Amino acid sequence: MSIKSLAERFAELQAERDRTWPPEQLAKNANQRRVLVERHDPAALPKAGDRVEPFTLVDVDGIHVPSTDILANGPAVLVFFRFGGCPACNLALPYYNETLYPALSAAGIPLLAISVQIPVDKGPTERHGLNFPTYADPGYALSRQLSLSFLPEDQPMPEPGKPWFGATLGTNSYEIAQPAVIVLNADHTIRFIDISPDWLVRTEAAAVLAHLPETAQAQAA
Repeated sequence: MSIKSLAERFAELQAERDRTWPPEQLAKNANQRRVLVERHDPAALPKAGDRVEPFTLVDVDGIHVPSTDILANGPAVLVFFRFGGCPACNLALPYYNETLYPALSAAGIPLLAISVQIPVDKGPTERHGLNFPTYADPGYALSRQLSLSFLPEDQPMPEPGKPWFGATLGTNSYEIAQPAVIVLNADHTIRFIDISPDWLVRTEAAAVLAHLPETAQAQAA
């Protein structure tokens, strides 16, 4: 049985929205994504070969995990997602669980999902039975270092007692990170990086595995 690509899953999500969302909501969502694509400047972003400074993540139990532990035995694959309730992220993370996790696990390569949400939302893991851990990026430290974080144009003033995005994130800010997939080597250099300004266009698994010959070697062994 073939596995649906991420693009196919997002196309189904968009088709459902086209059927059920009012035109003004569809237009607002499309415009938000269009602006982010227009702002996107690959030349100004980190690239393969660049070194990332050591960082610390926080797991679902509140334990601080240094990058030296994550990279202790070789490369790791980092999947940045927007936040636990993001519909597109709840399609992307199970997709990576199906397509990346088995090959990476066989090769002993860690796969981890990261968002700026504090504390990290357990929802995706519990809903989808993910086999890889999710982490929070405290203070946007890693997201900013990788130039992933941004402030959206639309930042309405929070109303007292009303839910707002900064409360959802637990950061008291509209700042959020763009989806991305990064392969980090043991020495903290970037082997592969793909940033998705349009959150409905994300990295397919094959593009990641193409930069990880270790997975092919594990299958051949």
